[in-house]
Amino acid sequence: MAKKTYTVADILALPDGVRAELLDGEMFMMATPVFIHQELLGWMHLEIANHILSKHGKCKPILAPFAVYLMNDDRNYVEPDLLVMCSRERLQTDGVHGAVDWAIEIVSPSSRTMDYKRKVAAYEKAGVQEYWIVDPQKKVVSVYHMEDGWVPEIYSFQDTIPSKTVKDLSIDFTKFEPLVLSEQPDHM
Repeated sequence: MAKKTYTVADILALPDGVRAELLDGEMFMMATPVFIHQELLGWMHLEIANHILSKHGKCKPILAPFAVYLMNDDRNYVEPDLLVMCSRERLQTDGVHGAVDWAIEIVSPSSRTMDYKRKVAAYEKAGVQEYWIVDPQKKVVSVYHMEDGWVPEIYSFQDTIPSKTVKDLSIDFTKFEPLVLSEQPDHM
């Protein structure tokens, strides 16, 4: 039996609060992120945004959920955790139509295959210039650049990682100090 092919219309018809992505017409549901994911996402956004503001840069960092019509068709729709757009012609009020300049995904247990396999291929095919996969469990960052032949450079959370998209930006991961949470929530 053939798999059902989905379109962006199917994504947009999902109930409020239900998020999914679409690659070549195949729909992938998105789980609610865990605390470390959100903490890392917020910290990275601040690092990038503060750098851009301090340099009076033209790039815009944008947090998920924000629509990316990756191939500018109705069969590919993603929501990178964090994206940076410097070329404004693809940026519209309803999302990015085409490749983003820099996509950042923070790996969650449920997104491992999507981030490391499917999105690597999709982002390369779409022409994304820079892609970071930030893996808090392994404490590594895999960095892909179009100009380097899309072969990943692997960094640890003990490194300072340069961006090729945002001029003079390097993110020092030693400054990230995750909050250690207890396994049992406190109840009042």
